Amino acid sequence: MTTSCLRRIATVAACCVFTVGILQSPALAVDEGAPVARDATEAVGARDNAVRIYLAREIITMNPDQPSAEAVAVSGESIVGVGSKQEMLALAGDDRHTLEHRYADNVILPGFIEQHIHPILSAITLSSEIISIEQWDLPDGRVYPAVRDRNSYLKRLAQVEEGMADANKLLLSWGFHHYFHGRLTRRDLDAISRTRPIIIWHRSAHEFVLNSAALLKVGMNTATSSSALQGASDLARSQIDLKAGHFWEAGAFDFLLPKLLPLIIGELKKGLELTEQYLHRAGVTTAAEPGGLSAFYAAQIAVLGDAATPLRFYFIPDGRALAATHEGQALLSATQNLAPANPGGTTFLPKQVKLFADGAIFSQLMQMREGYLDGHHGEWMMEESIFYRAFRTYWDAGYQIHVHQNGDLGLDRVIRALRENMQRKPRKDHRTTIVHFGFATPEQVEQLAALGAIVSANPYYVTALADKYSEIGIGPKRAHEMVRLADVVEQGMSLSLHSDMPMAPAKPLYLMWAAVNRTTFSGRAAAPELALSVEQALRAVTQSAAYSLRLENETGSIEPGKRADFTVLEQSPFRVPRSDIRDITVVATVSGGRDFPVTER
Repeated sequence: MTTSCLRRIATVAACCVFTVGILQSPALAVDEGAPVARDATEAVGARDNAVRIYLAREIITMNPDQPSAEAVAVSGESIVGVGSKQEMLALAGDDRHTLEHRYADNVILPGFIEQHIHPILSAITLSSEIISIEQWDLPDGRVYPAVRDRNSYLKRLAQVEEGMADANKLLLSWGFHHYFHGRLTRRDLDAISRTRPIIIWHRSAHEFVLNSAALLKVGMNTATSSSALQGASDLARSQIDLKAGHFWEAGAFDFLLPKLLPLIIGELKKGLELTEQYLHRAGVTTAAEPGGLSAFYAAQIAVLGDAATPLRFYFIPDGRALAATHEGQALLSATQNLAPANPGGTTFLPKQVKLFADGAIFSQLMQMREGYLDGHHGEWMMEESIFYRAFRTYWDAGYQIHVHQNGDLGLDRVIRALRENMQRKPRKDHRTTIVHFGFATPEQVEQLAALGAIVSANPYYVTALADKYSEIGIGPKRAHEMVRLADVVEQGMSLSLHSDMPMAPAKPLYLMWAAVNRTTFSGRAAAPELALSVEQALRAVTQSAAYSLRLENETGSIEPGKRADFTVLEQSPFRVPRSDIRDITVVATVSGGRDFPVTER
């Protein structure tokens, strides 16, 4: 690099933000008195790659020290400068560089982060016949309209069955919700077909209903229930109604799912590719799966970790499954041994794990302090003693613990575990993460803040469920006030948003829309005082989402030294009506300095 180039860098060093030690180089001579910082010379002094300077109508950085810019300079995979066009040109100096005008009319933001999705579940459900309470538009051109009543659901399911040419082919459908579509049993499915195996996967993904042919397919005969349920734990047995063909929570996950997977896995690679395309079109550059199916890590890595993948993907182990058979050091060893040998573009997040409190909110199986209006009860996903034992083991080993929670009684269990361990062995920056955050009281939010917890919430619960749950099971007040986002922010806690795909569309702009509007299916706003501002919602899918995964030093904002991960939008979320945020077009993503345009199908 020439001395004249260094003089130009010195001139702009005071007004540009530079990386700290991306590349090491010896001190270089500059004009005496020039205000050049040591880290500025290191940022550009030994770069081998040409500098690419992206220009945009607006760059929203999410860096409070420099909230906006008109240009960002990238070298290799990293950001090396943020500022005006002239400042970035001066930064590049005589080095080989290019001006990227492709996004000059667009808005560049930090790459969106999907804090919590399930690619295997998405691969299967998006490849199935979707009959759900909301419309699903898939990257391959398929569109599944919303179905929200029983007659329409049964009619649509029968039409799908009648349209299948192969009389013996299994029919898998996802999206059924009993509060919209009515109770569904083996008898209902047998009325559609007694010969074709039919498997209905509940909208929650925590329940299944099988017809008689499907039960026989997986080796279960309802006439011999004792032998059919051989090997099921006591908890699993309590969550199975074999006569109805109904399996839920542990009955679904621990007992039935291993038998079903060989039947429903289908074209897994194609489904994962569809999920990848879905995420890309939504502007996602980083995603994580807390608590996935370890048997399919290799399959996910093959698709989500190859060179063509436009995002980075991370795993967080499922401590629930491991804690059922391991404890103490054996539990920690089993957790560590899950890490893939060759992560490629994917990897495990070190010392992070997921545990489970109560049941699924889409099934109304969360554990509620005041119970349910119709008298049914919620479910636990881990036996109490195993939950507390596993929490303590991971806590003592310094893990960040992500806990699936939906009901306020479920949250009581998490708070108790966190409080007891903080009193016994205090930890700083433990970032215990409350995942989903369906129901909570203001007092519980205060307790979480005092204990140092953070929240990763699903704002779509309000959109999809507040109306129906006001009528059934929960009642208006509790249903309206689910997912208390504003309370979390007011307590100074870090808040991120996620979709739990396929529980909600994995579209960060849609999640932002849900969080700032709290608009339900009926079009009303449910407890609007609990909504976020646009800035808070954007932070929740960028900077705070990175923080929740301990990736804040790598991504989440546009700053020198971080990965060049950007989401490019046609319009700024700050410059459209709140009601239009979900409709903003994603133009492209940039992942580690590589451009990935979003092409229309």
